[in-house]
Amino acid sequence: MPARCRVTVLYQPGRYGASVATLDDVTRLACELPEVTEGERHGNRTWFVAGKAFAWDRPFSKADIRRFGDGTSPEGPILAVRVEDLGEKEAVLAAHPDAFFTIPHFDGYSAILIQLQLVTEKALREAIADGWLACAPPKLAGQYLNR
Repeated sequence: MPARCRVTVLYQPGRYGASVATLDDVTRLACELPEVTEGERHGNRTWFVAGKAFAWDRPFSKADIRRFGDGTSPEGPILAVRVEDLGEKEAVLAAHPDAFFTIPHFDGYSAILIQLQLVTEKALREAIADGWLACAPPKLAGQYLNR
């Protein structure tokens, strides 16, 4: 069962130029949003709003790695984040080709993958907020947007 978000990691602004984003940074950013809980789904850290997962740690399965064939699979922690629809998915992927990507397993599914070691803080923050908005109840999303 998901628990209320608790951020125990101290974030130092400006770190992203010198190091990479972590799942703890994801927790910090997600917990800035209303009514977020953190839990586990399929053994991986997952962030929820109103019982809906909007972001989750998404390590590659053996089948995912095989699909990369001779190419190398992205390294480091991978975050999956929901998007509003497939049109938004295509736009987000085009806007951030260095850090955002998809795999065949996600074909037809409104979510993107983010390579945390390459993403900027701004892009990560926006992706998490957009994922939250895609899953939050309309009333809660409206309150957040009108704050």
